[in-house]
Amino acid sequence: MNKSKIKKWLLVLAAFFVIIIFCVWPTNYVIDAPGQASPVSNLIKSNSKYNYSNFYFVTVSERPAVMIDYLTSYLRPYDSRYTQKQVRGNASSSEYNEMQKYYMSTSENNAIAYAAKKAQVPYQQKYLGVYVMSILPHSNFKNKLQVGDTIVAVNNTKVSSIAQLQDYIKTLPNKTKINLKVLRNGKVKNLTGKVSPLTGTNHSGIGIQLVDHTQVTSKPSIRIDAGNIGGPSAGLMFSLACYQIFTHEKLSTNKIAGTGTIDENGHVGMIGGIDKKVVAADKKGIKVFFAPTDQPAGIKKSETNYSEAVKTTKKIHSKMKIIPVNNFDDALSYIKSHKN
Repeated sequence: MNKSKIKKWLLVLAAFFVIIIFCVWPTNYVIDAPGQASPVSNLIKSNSKYNYSNFYFVTVSERPAVMIDYLTSYLRPYDSRYTQKQVRGNASSSEYNEMQKYYMSTSENNAIAYAAKKAQVPYQQKYLGVYVMSILPHSNFKNKLQVGDTIVAVNNTKVSSIAQLQDYIKTLPNKTKINLKVLRNGKVKNLTGKVSPLTGTNHSGIGIQLVDHTQVTSKPSIRIDAGNIGGPSAGLMFSLACYQIFTHEKLSTNKIAGTGTIDENGHVGMIGGIDKKVVAADKKGIKVFFAPTDQPAGIKKSETNYSEAVKTTKKIHSKMKIIPVNNFDDALSYIKSHKN
């Protein structure tokens, strides 16, 4: 082979590798796409024979985008592109994952608690402590506390609520040294730091965002294990599946999917990615889909989950019925009135 042919093949080979590198080059984007519709029963740990596979939760697939994935996502109508900043804010990847785990844990607890209350079966809500959601840059505990830590005591006094912790911290003079007892990955840690002034007030704080961390137990016992799935959006479907177990009744012979958060009063809240969830449910052959009518401040009626879900079914020419729900009773009433 002469030199010109060798040079030509080397250039072709070099171009090939350049294209490969370009295609797999990481971007700063995350792609959200339709995920999976799966039976809630797959996640519920219970010996009950009423753990039927008739209620489905639906996910949104979220993945880091390499260049080829980012470019081809424009050819997929239900793929959305977001920057890492838009998705995580100022949180690191590990902090973001911890927050998603907390949201899922809260969703699971709310679902079990509300279903038990609705079914009038015994349950208890155990207070575990205060969950750390974020740590402000000026906090003296910035490099000590971690997102996902649960604060169980301060200066050897057990924490019973966010309000109790905040009221105690507020009484301390600025730069007072305190000891926090925290649970991290099942292990106890003692962290020492100083309180600092809360911006715009005369009070002290520790510079963290907090939420209450609880755990629900019921009789019969139900545990929901979502694994690596994060977020609160499966709350409604979790609660329906738990209610079915608690009441010893198969509520429907149909496969029903849906989405929406659930709170302690049974209210169903708005979630993100409703269009992608509708597409995923339709691909699974689901015929009925519950969509929240929740309309938070600043959201137009045409922008509610229910309205977006109806629009999506029309776009994809789906015959799936979109059922509006504002609370748990709306979903339950529909199921009972359409029971086969």
